[in-house]
Amino acid sequence: MKNPFNPTQSSSFDFPEISYAQEHLQTQPVPLKERPRQVRIEHEMAILRAHHERIARKIEVFWGHPECMGYIKQLILDGADDTGRTRFGFKSEVLSALINLSNLHQIADR
Repeated sequence: MKNPFNPTQSSSFDFPEISYAQEHLQTQPVPLKERPRQVRIEHEMAILRAHHERIARKIEVFWGHPECMGYIKQLILDGADDTGRTRFGFKSEVLSALINLSNLHQIADR
């Protein structure tokens, strides 16, 4: 057997030859729901940050506390934030991120 790193030298190893003609396997991205919890949280927060930085900062401050769920529910259901400004709705990806964050939220043990 010839050494693949130096074709003029034979190899003392008995490795099988590598065939690069194997069919290429297509890879698929891992669905978001199968990713680790923290990765999913960061993904949803990135969407929120891109559209509503102030709301994202507030959620980050309250994350892990009961107040966070109240704030997210208020945003989803009332369309208003704590400054009294009424929103006429969120873009679908933002609303989806808020709903996903509410599902991912866990209250920290104190």
